[in-house]
Amino acid sequence: PTTPLVVFDSPALYKDFKVDTLFFIFYYIQRQPQQYLAARELNSRSWRFHTKYLTWFQRHKEPIESTNEYEKGTYIYFDYESGWCQRKKT
Repeated sequence: PTTPLVVFDSPALYKDFKVDTLFFIFYYIQRQPQQYLAARELNSRSWRFHTKYLTWFQRHKEPIESTNEYEKGTYIYFDYESGWCQRKKT
């Protein structure tokens, strides 16, 4: 189908999706309510979208250093461009 099915408009449905499915929806169903719902669910699972790097990050461990401007530590990020996988960054 060229438009998402109505069933995908239910926020409760997104709680059951795997993280990869949520990333797929976020990156490939852009400018649609489903993208917002996927982003909201990723955020509830401790993923944060970085607007400068246009990618999702999640803390791997508590930050070594934290200020109002930045955090320094180890993170997992989702690499959708070169491998469609989660990678670790320190």
